[in-house]
Amino acid sequence: MRQAMIRYKDVLAGILTETDDGEYIFQYDSGYTAKYPNWFLTFSMPVIQTPYTADRLFPFFEGLIPEGWLLEIATKNWKLKTDDRMGLLLACCANCIGAVSVHDMKKSDE
Repeated sequence: MRQAMIRYKDVLAGILTETDDGEYIFQYDSGYTAKYPNWFLTFSMPVIQTPYTADRLFPFFEGLIPEGWLLEIATKNWKLKTDDRMGLLLACCANCIGAVSVHDMKKSDE
């Protein structure tokens, strides 16, 4: 299982989890839903208290992963496969352009 803290404007928005079964779960943080009910990450994932689940990485997060030559550099640099979408998200998306950033929970525990 791998997890990432998702931040919106430096505020913890929620947790993205990839389970050992390959399922993806995104859960908005309860403090975030209470304080920022209109700060949704994407129109397809409005701020709610129940978790979102899918059998593949959510399209919004998929869109944060680099493409083309930058993806090639990332896969070689971190020795990741292009189909390891969660691995790429964790390795490449801590400093995304825009308001959303992705932070590996394992690294933040160390």
